[in-house]
Amino acid sequence: MSGFAWEAFARGLAPCAGAALVVLLVAFAAGVRRGMHRGVDVAWGLGFAAVALVSYGLSAGEGDATRRLLVTVLTAVWGVRLAWHIARRGRGHGEDPRYEKMLAKAPGNPDLYALRKVYLLQGALVWLISLPVQAAGYLTGPVNALAWAGTALWAVGMFFEAVGDHQLARFKADPDNRGRIMDRGLWSWTRHPNYFGDFCVWWGLFLIVCQAPAAAAATLVAPALMTYLLIGGSGKALLERHMADRPGFAAYAARTSGFFPRPPRRG
Repeated sequence: MSGFAWEAFARGLAPCAGAALVVLLVAFAAGVRRGMHRGVDVAWGLGFAAVALVSYGLSAGEGDATRRLLVTVLTAVWGVRLAWHIARRGRGHGEDPRYEKMLAKAPGNPDLYALRKVYLLQGALVWLISLPVQAAGYLTGPVNALAWAGTALWAVGMFFEAVGDHQLARFKADPDNRGRIMDRGLWSWTRHPNYFGDFCVWWGLFLIVCQAPAAAAATLVAPALMTYLLIGGSGKALLERHMADRPGFAAYAARTSGFFPRPPRRG
């Protein structure tokens, strides 16, 4: 069992919040300059990577070196890959329809409204959801089997997220698929392989700190909140409301799991 350096962890909370804030404010400045705010989704992944790097530096000499490096690398790889994917997907497109619709109804200055309702909110979420990443640097015991199980779960999540994104991008790139529902590959096992991947990534990172009960209790809110966002918040629920009237979606939903993967139903 690992000990947990509570005081050092508490001292690091504010600098980590500052790292998330800086990334989102830079994204906001870029969004104002470009006249659209879809870049905030790129900043989402980069914010987690920034928090992980700051926490790694602050926790030097406090926690187990292997765990500190492990969590930092896992978080940075996930965050940078996600940011790169979203940036590439949005290249050449205009404003995201979600933000366009929101800002069309904004009272007062749309940019300041976006700052309050999108950028600062996402910055706060980055800081809160990354609590297990911040806490991992302050566990003093050596890495055990539970941490490696968390790493394996992270790897499953990265597979579903990265492969699912790649399969969807190839599907959309084929003009013959215009207007069709993606129901191949991982998308035949779950309607949201990328969201399921995120779910596994963040519960995996949480498992890495579970060998210290105090750290687990202090950070459980993070994967729980991410799960809510993915399933009931801005992820699955919102996307499926948008897709509900698309031809073929009802049949696809009837044969394909809504979240956790399973073989598709037949008939």
